[in-house]
Amino acid sequence: MVVTVGWYVALSVALFTVGALGVLLRRNALIIFMSIELMLNSANLLLVAFAREYGDLNGQILVFFVLTVAAAEVAVGLALVVVIFRRRKSINIDDMRLMKG
Repeated sequence: MVVTVGWYVALSVALFTVGALGVLLRRNALIIFMSIELMLNSANLLLVAFAREYGDLNGQILVFFVLTVAAAEVAVGLALVVVIFRRRKSINIDDMRLMKG
């Protein structure tokens, strides 16, 4: 049995769907951040799969940039969650809407 690009596309779609459902259905900020990371990793999987299929390294280079941006997003996002938790004693997204001013 040979693993083709179609298998990678199917796995990526499944991972992206789970991540999107996590963002839409959950109210915990940490779960939402993990779901966003799951969606970014599903896009990375597709980039690497197509880069391997077509023998071009541009997709793999783009993955490094996506990972860099994702790491920065996690660092800033978790810092915000920690500050909000210290003030509100909750990381529920519904509680964060009260900070509108």
